[in-house]
Amino acid sequence: MIGCDCVVCRSTDPRDNRLRSSIYVQTPECSWVVDTGTDFRTQALRENIRTVDAVIFTHSHTDHIMGFDDLRRFSHARGSMPVYASAETMRDLERVFQFAFKTPDPFPWYLKPEPHVIDGPFELGGTLITPLPVPHGDSIVNGYLFSRGGEKLVAYLSDCSGVTDAIVDLIAHVKVLIIDALRDKPHPTHLSVEQALEVALRVQPETTYFTHIAHELPQSAESRLPVGAHIAYDGLKLRF
Repeated sequence: MIGCDCVVCRSTDPRDNRLRSSIYVQTPECSWVVDTGTDFRTQALRENIRTVDAVIFTHSHTDHIMGFDDLRRFSHARGSMPVYASAETMRDLERVFQFAFKTPDPFPWYLKPEPHVIDGPFELGGTLITPLPVPHGDSIVNGYLFSRGGEKLVAYLSDCSGVTDAIVDLIAHVKVLIIDALRDKPHPTHLSVEQALEVALRVQPETTYFTHIAHELPQSAESRLPVGAHIAYDGLKLRF
């Protein structure tokens, strides 16, 4: 947090040094990123990401889209960049980044988005991706369930203030639940730690990781979480 001297902001634990929430998924067939936040370029350089075959957006808040222009490097390698988002989020992307979506492109190496409006489950390579609409304050945003060979591998709910019974049923017994847990204190648009644990109890995943964490929640708080629940950190890698 800019200008903050709290315990987390002054922590020497590198896991307390957090950039915006995002995940990169790599499969034998292709790879994609979920959200291009303000830190996308820094994250891609840090993790030595060389290939992005598509981008999927959860919603259009600035901390999830403002690195969009840095997809140009990966778009150049492909010729175009498939962009998956809900109709509302796609409209916002087209408005904010109209230079890419609307303006005739004078440069052959520039970003060329290829819009795909999400209206149900879709596939990237051998992965079935199921949108999971959840409340984020007054908004409805998409989480995603990633399945392969009929197995529910990861449910990603980075921004939510609740999870409906219908979504719980869809992701029940997923291997890994990655879920919003901003802090201990309740928040109008995000889950608290207690609320996220309640969702995990309903879902019954093998493992739970908290994400979209504010500076009020130190990495050391993981020691008080129940078995199977963890605080995610930048650079964390999960393999299946």
